[in-house]
Amino acid sequence: MVIFRYFFPLIVLLLSRCERSLNGKVLVLPGEYSHWHNMRAIVEELVNRNHNVTVLVHTASPTVKHAQKERFEYMVFKVNMEQEDAQNMWQNFINAWMSQNASTIQTLSLFWNMMAGFTSYVEEICDGMLLDEKLITSLRESCYDVIFYDPMMPCSDLLAEMLGVPNVMSLRLSFAYTFERLCGQMPAPPSYVPAVATQGHLTDHMDFAERLENMLLYIAHTAVFRLQTMFTFDKHYTKLMGKPTTLCDTVGKVDIWLIRSYWDFEYPRPFLPNFKFVGGLHCKPAKPLPKEMEEFVQSSGDDGIVVFSLGSMINNFTKERANIIASALGQIPQKVLWRYSGEKPDTLTPNTKMYDWIPQNDLLGHPKTKAFITHGGTNGLYEAIYHGVPMVGLPLFADQPDNMNHMRTKGAAVMLDINKMEAKDLKEALIDVIHNPLYKENIMRLSRIHHDQPMKPLDQAVFWIEYVMRNKGAKHLRVEAHNLTWYQYHCLDVAAFLLSITALVMFIFVKMCSWLFHKCLRKTTTRKSKKE
Repeated sequence: MVIFRYFFPLIVLLLSRCERSLNGKVLVLPGEYSHWHNMRAIVEELVNRNHNVTVLVHTASPTVKHAQKERFEYMVFKVNMEQEDAQNMWQNFINAWMSQNASTIQTLSLFWNMMAGFTSYVEEICDGMLLDEKLITSLRESCYDVIFYDPMMPCSDLLAEMLGVPNVMSLRLSFAYTFERLCGQMPAPPSYVPAVATQGHLTDHMDFAERLENMLLYIAHTAVFRLQTMFTFDKHYTKLMGKPTTLCDTVGKVDIWLIRSYWDFEYPRPFLPNFKFVGGLHCKPAKPLPKEMEEFVQSSGDDGIVVFSLGSMINNFTKERANIIASALGQIPQKVLWRYSGEKPDTLTPNTKMYDWIPQNDLLGHPKTKAFITHGGTNGLYEAIYHGVPMVGLPLFADQPDNMNHMRTKGAAVMLDINKMEAKDLKEALIDVIHNPLYKENIMRLSRIHHDQPMKPLDQAVFWIEYVMRNKGAKHLRVEAHNLTWYQYHCLDVAAFLLSITALVMFIFVKMCSWLFHKCLRKTTTRKSKKE
């Protein structure tokens, strides 16, 4: 009876707590398109290591096929939006970025529609996820060890805040590193850390004019980011939490930032302890091609093949652009495998085959592959680096021009403007990349850097997620800068104090000198008066 009295509270406490096991419970909030493709590689590896993985996705997701049976579990929450509406929102995003030939009024209209659609998209997903009491209760009762998310899924950070669960973010460095600078407190000296310019031409070697441009870009990106988050995220976050809350407040609490790049791609620059490189984690050795595709590849003989893909978000062009591209491809001796689901170009020749989908990684790893025509998405870039394939870049929007500029400055790619190039430009770029040995040598050097790591990127990504689970977070890697005001961070208060002390000392010194001067002057005058 005495033993029962002493141990009963302990038994109740243990029974009331979430059940823990050696295998972790991971809640995943995925991004869309290539972002989900990248995260999925980590999810599959977590499952391979016997972790219990749940992917939380909304009903309007255009690319996460939550109705399919998987090795992991899908948890679906309903939003007041159709898949078609979500697809239109992302299409408006692409149209706004690709509006180089539009008039100023048309461009402003596109950006207005994009922002209006994006704001509505954010609010619908946040409300559908965070205002569903049944869902939140279920998530709390599941007692997840870690939340793994892509910021492309709105309010993932806010969900982690509400559940009080450690979280890991998957991210490709953003424009001018704005997200990381302002929310992650990552240092980004504008003197040698280039911002993302529209033309993607800045590097870590900048003259005065370029540093001036870089500084102005930093200011512009910071202003746009502040305004966008203020009117989109911060306003809604405050409404949902019932107290003043900003995007940077919640994102700043991320335990580990998994950055989808590495020094084979990045310019040397400072990073924080909780920023970890995992670029190319989805890459793997090539597998055999489908029989029909392999026969087409083998028919290329010694000339080899060119792989052409502009990612999962761009499926077609205007007829004029498609004809220019097809005409250029028809003028090279290589066979071309082109991922394209648009209308068949009139200038298409027998050496080019179009596919709705291609096994890109397997093709880039094929010994007959000579070049890769790409839009500059990080997934495709890393597959090219992994397999050592030089590139011709046709960047379209967002960070793609900057990505391709990295490859160009490292001597592994030629970059063209897809909206201005002619057939001869693309033809000459392909001939240059295929026949100039420097491109192959440079991409192989980057490939060696990529492979020469103490731990494979995928293993490292999983390690840090497990690390957060084992240690119930990684706040010991989070810099104190998060708790400083902007003037404390830049030591402006210290500078003001030191300047005040210096000014006071100078004032006292000047007053003393003035007093001594006047005293000496009076003595001299008195002496002269006495002599007279």
